[in-house]
Amino acid sequence: MANHVSALKRARQDEKKRTQNRGQRSEMRTAIKKVQAAVAAGDKDGANALLGTAISMLDRAGRKGLIHASQASRRVSRLNTSVKALA
Repeated sequence: MANHVSALKRARQDEKKRTQNRGQRSEMRTAIKKVQAAVAAGDKDGANALLGTAISMLDRAGRKGLIHASQASRRVSRLNTSVKALA
């Protein structure tokens, strides 16, 4: 465990950030799964509605460093492709 004041503060900050990141990552994954479930069910309108939310979460995660920006872009592209295949 940390002994210095600055190290204790850093440990507190890291723990707080870790819990925030964990929640955001979980929300992002859930949004992606909802889009994939709508695509699998053939629900074009539902998939389009959910796609906007998922893209927003992925872009935000890429900007904030939660996932790599290229990974965010790749996931958005793949979701878009799967939704457009329903048309």
